[in-house]
Amino acid sequence: MAFEPFEVVEICAGAGGQSLGLHKAGFQHRLAIELDTNAAATLRHNMARLLMEEDETLSQEEATKRASVIVQEGDVASPDTWTPEDHKDVALLAGGVPCPPFSIAGKQLGAIDERDLFAWAVELCGRVRPKALLLENVRGLSGNRFSAYRQHVLERLHEYGYTGEWRLLQASDYGVSQLRPRFVLVALQQEYAEYFSWPEPEPEKTRPVGDLLRDLMGQDGWKGLDEWVKKANGSDGKSIAPTIVGGSKKHGGADLGPTRAKAAWAALGVDAMGVANEVPGRTWAEPEGVPGPKLTTEMVARIQGWDSGSYRWDFLGRKTTVYRQIGNAFPPPVAEALGLSIARALRKETKRADAVESVSPVLDPVYVLLRRSSRALSAAQIVRLLEKSGDALGLPEVERRIAHISRDFDITEGELKTGELTYRLGEFKAFIGQQGHARHDLFVKHKAKIS
Repeated sequence: MAFEPFEVVEICAGAGGQSLGLHKAGFQHRLAIELDTNAAATLRHNMARLLMEEDETLSQEEATKRASVIVQEGDVASPDTWTPEDHKDVALLAGGVPCPPFSIAGKQLGAIDERDLFAWAVELCGRVRPKALLLENVRGLSGNRFSAYRQHVLERLHEYGYTGEWRLLQASDYGVSQLRPRFVLVALQQEYAEYFSWPEPEPEKTRPVGDLLRDLMGQDGWKGLDEWVKKANGSDGKSIAPTIVGGSKKHGGADLGPTRAKAAWAALGVDAMGVANEVPGRTWAEPEGVPGPKLTTEMVARIQGWDSGSYRWDFLGRKTTVYRQIGNAFPPPVAEALGLSIARALRKETKRADAVESVSPVLDPVYVLLRRSSRALSAAQIVRLLEKSGDALGLPEVERRIAHISRDFDITEGELKTGELTYRLGEFKAFIGQQGHARHDLFVKHKAKIS
């Protein structure tokens, strides 16, 4: 049965991994916004191609013109780039906001990182009022460090009339031959929330690296291909790749990740010290100390979930920027699986047996207690109050949580007569659109290095 497509506004769209997945799930882009010039050019080029595939009467010139309207380049948080209120009541607001504020590989600055747009995107939900919200980020956001941040997000969404859920998804469960965990937030207006179910894993769709890349690695008739495929498939014949790391503009050229990742690539017979311009020739043999050939950007794209068939995508730019576009993307098959689940909920197809309650769940009881308290509380008082409510946390754990909370929220400290420190929860430090926020100056200062 054919359905009318839902419209989506996508922020921080990158080179189009999420865009392609949502398109395949039946969503049409009303708007896609991206900061990086090269990624925006790639997205615009492919969007024009998709438009022509949908409407065979459309000329290249007309498709390019429409794609140029859909894909807007610039700072998504700037009123000079777009006006969110022009897109009220769109079916889906989606995006892959910057990861560095939450990445374990970084400083995990969270709300005080000028690149953090997660909280802003949640406030954007209140302005645009989409039927559904989809935001994805790195695994680091799922950690204890950010439990109060996540709690704040769910409570803000609840205030706007949405029921939100977080879920850590493994890309390898959806046909992506890669260890790529992504932390995903889906929120729907309460009318649709009880119909949403997370996509069921289908790990049988995932191919081992050797089999996945055999045709590409053997394009020039490399004699060592069969031996390499066997090694890349692993001893159990099921090996998949480490996480593809897109990298930051703050660092140098393309390579396949930090030391631990390079060792994992070496075990698969891949030289992770860079990206190749071409595939191995017929008589290619690895130099001494090198575990195997390097991957080309086409191979990296396939590991990320793109291919020459149903997930076809053309990347524009030089090798390093193409690699970054691929590595920083949300794998299209994962985006498609999520898009299909959201579309089914918007069509109210099947009610969920274990439907999430419309109240906000408690992810961080210390944060919730501080937020609801009319007075300052000491750590010991928090421990006693939590015991009464059934949340048993020891003093060291409470103090640790307070330290985490203070990184993302203003905390006013006081002192009891006994000398114990007290804490009162203040404002959220994150950028949510404030005119005078430090994010504006920092963004301008570091714009060339933001990715």
